[in-house]
Amino acid sequence: MSRKHPIISITGSSGAGTTSVKRTFEQIFRREKVEAAYIEGDAFHRYDRLEMRNRMAEQSERGNKHFSHFSPDTNLFEELETTFRDYSATGTGKTRYYIHDDIEAEKHGGAPGTFTAWQCLPDKSDLLFYEGLHGAVVTETVNVAQYADLKIGVVPVINLEWIQKLHRDRSDRGYSTEAVTDTILRRMPDYVHYICPQFTDTDINFQRVPTVDTSNPFIARWIPTPDESMVVIRFRTPRGIDFPYLLSMIPNSFMSRANSIVIHGSKLDLAMQLILTPLILQLIERKRGAK
Repeated sequence: MSRKHPIISITGSSGAGTTSVKRTFEQIFRREKVEAAYIEGDAFHRYDRLEMRNRMAEQSERGNKHFSHFSPDTNLFEELETTFRDYSATGTGKTRYYIHDDIEAEKHGGAPGTFTAWQCLPDKSDLLFYEGLHGAVVTETVNVAQYADLKIGVVPVINLEWIQKLHRDRSDRGYSTEAVTDTILRRMPDYVHYICPQFTDTDINFQRVPTVDTSNPFIARWIPTPDESMVVIRFRTPRGIDFPYLLSMIPNSFMSRANSIVIHGSKLDLAMQLILTPLILQLIERKRGAK
């Protein structure tokens, strides 16, 4: 971790809600006049869209039915660790963009499903902000988690995550339920080995729990709304967290454990503002003090 060049990493699988959390951080940065350098987890995939499809087909023919975007084989973990390490030491580093669609293609001047060239992060920034799948990943050869000053996990319970993926992939990408189910099954071993363990190392986890029946996510017609959800917020180190203040400010919240608070799903943005703003300001004050 670095006093001069702090790093915040948001970790959660696709559809978990990391983009919404990123927007909340952006609001805090704008309000508190914090200049953030951004990197996206997609930038550190090893293969572009077409090559990934080809590799997946090759692996399937060889009998490997679990080749996924979650594993070290399909990601540049070493390069991600290097970016975190370089920024922590010098306040700079390299990243690129993965172009998702035609809108981003026009913006970055490339084809959808491809990467831009590697480029340096901005010369002057107050902190580095990562959002993606592997912001706290640790393997036998790589330890990305050690460089992040504030690690946030965003993870719905598994049935809710599957519902969100099913609805997104069917509506936005035109996939069938059977195709999305195959994807879920293919990713499961890597999800267990490389995604889940990160949430042990994160400083704060936001886990959305539906209060409606999601027992069979493969036939669910709607994604449970925030009003139909609760959020469990777990602090790895509760020391210094003003729980009485949070309980007084967030209506109908309560503590379920000594390190956990439960809130209504519609109050997630408020809770994040209350919890994260002081932590961000602490990083900035520590940074300025180190200078």
